[in-house]
Amino acid sequence: MAVDPAVLREFASELGIRTEYYGSDGAFKSVPHETLQAVVASFGYPVESNQDVDAARTERTLAYWQRTLPPITVTRDDREDTIPVHVPHGTSVTVDMLFEDGGGQALTQVEDNTPPFDTGAEVVGQARFLLPAGLPLGWHTLVAHTEKGEAHAQAVVTPARLTTSDVVSRRRAVGVHAQLYSVRSERSWGMGDIADLRDVSAILGARFNADFVQINPLHATAPAPPVEASPYLPSSRRFFAALYVRVEDIPEFAQAPESVRQRVRELHQQFASVNRLNTLLDRNRVLTAKLEALELLFAVPRTPARKALFDAYRRAEGSGLSEFAQWCADEAGRCRPGDAVMADPEFHAWVQWIIDEQLMHAQSAATAAGMRIGIMHDLAVGVEENGADAWMHRTVLAEGVSVGAPADQYNEHGQDWSQSPWHPERMVQHCYRPWRDMLRTLMRHAGGLRVDHILGLFRLWWIPRGNTALNGAYVTYDHEAFVGILALEAQRSGTVVVGEDLGTFEPWIQDYLQERGILGTSVLWFERDGGTPRAPQRYRRACLATVNTHDLAPVRGYVDCSHVKVREQLGLLTRPVTQEFADEKRAIDAVVEAADVAGCFGPEGSSDTDDLVVGLHRYIAQTPAVLVAAGLADCVGERRMQNQPGTNTEYPNWKLPLADSKGRVVLVDDLAGQPLLARIMDALSE
Repeated sequence: MAVDPAVLREFASELGIRTEYYGSDGAFKSVPHETLQAVVASFGYPVESNQDVDAARTERTLAYWQRTLPPITVTRDDREDTIPVHVPHGTSVTVDMLFEDGGGQALTQVEDNTPPFDTGAEVVGQARFLLPAGLPLGWHTLVAHTEKGEAHAQAVVTPARLTTSDVVSRRRAVGVHAQLYSVRSERSWGMGDIADLRDVSAILGARFNADFVQINPLHATAPAPPVEASPYLPSSRRFFAALYVRVEDIPEFAQAPESVRQRVRELHQQFASVNRLNTLLDRNRVLTAKLEALELLFAVPRTPARKALFDAYRRAEGSGLSEFAQWCADEAGRCRPGDAVMADPEFHAWVQWIIDEQLMHAQSAATAAGMRIGIMHDLAVGVEENGADAWMHRTVLAEGVSVGAPADQYNEHGQDWSQSPWHPERMVQHCYRPWRDMLRTLMRHAGGLRVDHILGLFRLWWIPRGNTALNGAYVTYDHEAFVGILALEAQRSGTVVVGEDLGTFEPWIQDYLQERGILGTSVLWFERDGGTPRAPQRYRRACLATVNTHDLAPVRGYVDCSHVKVREQLGLLTRPVTQEFADEKRAIDAVVEAADVAGCFGPEGSSDTDDLVVGLHRYIAQTPAVLVAAGLADCVGERRMQNQPGTNTEYPNWKLPLADSKGRVVLVDDLAGQPLLARIMDALSE
């Protein structure tokens, strides 16, 4: 007999699966029975009858009582917490906490009146121990001493509030956000790289008094062509893409035989003319050339000092790097049979070390140029389904579902991002180590970290295989654990954290993030009070305020409703195009009028598009936001958006080089002399 809908919904709720939700249109929606059943199955419970639900509940209850300690407890340093401990009924137990840097303390037992439970094999009692407030931050170990022996578990003490943003709370930080791959120089290999990032940071800091540059994710792609263009659909979020290496900056280049250096120069030379062309970026061609150059330099003997540094890096990254390098070697072996270097895991570990060094130098250049934050990296929501992380973390990812978003005003068909989500319960079993290790690697050389769709640390839209993006369900996560660990690792590394908290969500989430010291995101076009644009003084203080995002057209294109035109051409509209145009134009005009009323265009008004762009940035400069930033695309006059959400090949997502309003490519070498960039940075600093 089929499972009763009411029974299924109750069980789904116990798992943290929401059976109803509010859509972006404000309407209350109920998740269909079949969708709910598929999402429950992805948790590992393929329930077809009420008896299956009963069996699943029994399994979960037994698992709870058969564990002496919970695998991990994540707490805050300003609060008391307790942990349950299970022992044979009537026996004694003591618990110690061992601190990660040495020392420890005995925990105090507190009252717990939970009745004992009969597992069928024995009767188990529950004791409870106090985790007092004021414990040192860190990853500590709990040890329970029972008559059966010792049991160990993880205890993580996180900061009540991340304090790294205090420096910008006292004096606002001004920055630029950019899609690095699109920002090339005369020295690039066909797309922007880490050396270009270093130079952009130096120019923005030294010439324009910028405090940070926020870039797209540099996450790893496949190890060999073909590679995914989207930086938000990576193979690994912990490691980095070889695409971003500047080959000539590798120390072994100077030590290489002249024949090797000449070949590297020849490989680079093929991109000399490409860098000035406003044609689509060809990542596969870039990676092919860089891999050949990297193989040549990998063969150059390293000095004893360089060898020692490489060995130290490998030890620090541990098994995660080893597994990633092995996956890359195996995958490259399939893509490039007969290539012995690509099939060598050490080569891929070496590439990651080279990237790590270059990122270190880029951040150093940024701070040397006067930037208070420096480089702000970006963390994507998830990874592609057949990549390195999917293989390395296969035991902590959910099966049979992908992550996406329900319908919203910018994609009325919803979005399927083709990414496998963390399994909430398996992450607990693995003590959140994949999350911790990823953050540590990303933050090592980052002054800031933007977390894309930070709402995913609270809940994600799971779409069962075979369903459309509209037909999914929200699954909740232990946000205290995810956000707490994020705050702990950022506190240790001195990293400012910005969460992209746009979209449909409960208002308390923004309050919670602010309480924990995580800055939010405010985008001019989206900020409204009721039906009118939000006045500058009513913006949040604890946020990064911008005019637009990488998913929107720059101002020049946006005010012309180019995003509506693109969506019409791609068949993404569900309403008549005339209605879409009218509504968007009305909303845009209201924002421009609000900026005019606020005096952002001066007595002459917005006489041309440059004045309009500058004035809108002056508007967000009037907000109390502790971070404000301009898009580099706006600063050079670009009109095109880099990405149309919800599309793959229909639009040239992530492939457009930086260009001005006339379609002329703008290189890093041109930035210092850009008058519009100077005007916008001055406006943000007023």
